[in-house]
Amino acid sequence: MTKQLRIDFVSDVSCPWCAIGLKSLEQALERVDGEIAADLHFQPFELNPDMGPDGQDIVEHITEKYGATAEQQANSREMIRQRGSDVGFVFEMERRGRIYNTFDAHRLLAWAEESGRQRDLKMALFEAYFTHCEDPSNHDALLRAVERIGMDVETAARILQSADYADEVREREKFFQRAGIQSVPAVIINQRHLISGGQPPEVFEQALRDISAKLDAAPAEPAQQ
Repeated sequence: MTKQLRIDFVSDVSCPWCAIGLKSLEQALERVDGEIAADLHFQPFELNPDMGPDGQDIVEHITEKYGATAEQQANSREMIRQRGSDVGFVFEMERRGRIYNTFDAHRLLAWAEESGRQRDLKMALFEAYFTHCEDPSNHDALLRAVERIGMDVETAARILQSADYADEVREREKFFQRAGIQSVPAVIINQRHLISGGQPPEVFEQALRDISAKLDAAPAEPAQQ
């Protein structure tokens, strides 16, 4: 019998390790297909919630936030590019010059969840920023991502011009912050088991199998009288 696991994938569309983590998780799910199925939900996390409308030069930003040298950043970009290639994701790291606020992208993802298109939009937004080097705070760029996957552009435009889903996104962000999530990707299985970081597919696969096995070993609930 196929086991059903709920997976909450807490991430930001400007996080390269989140793109790697998602592709790795999907490869792991392919390996356990027929044994384990995922009910996948994408949850919002903003790496830079206070980022201004013009964004910031990414080298400057990483230097200020993490203290990384230019050499360290170059090495990190190459590692990310290679890890992305390993799981079939293209990073154009040298062309990506700025980092931006992503709140509106998360609002669209909350909307996409209602029609079961959240994963498609999530991947389109990753590609918009990391592969096409577009600004994920720019409404035209967001609408292009919506159009690329065949969702309703007019509805998306109305959402972006309104405050729709803003409270929902902020509430979800606060929920996961209160739960202790301070870095992403954070992959939470059955609302209990946390896997942190953009792990390789085999790490996700083993975790899925281990958690599934624990479900088998769990004692049955007593019958209600």
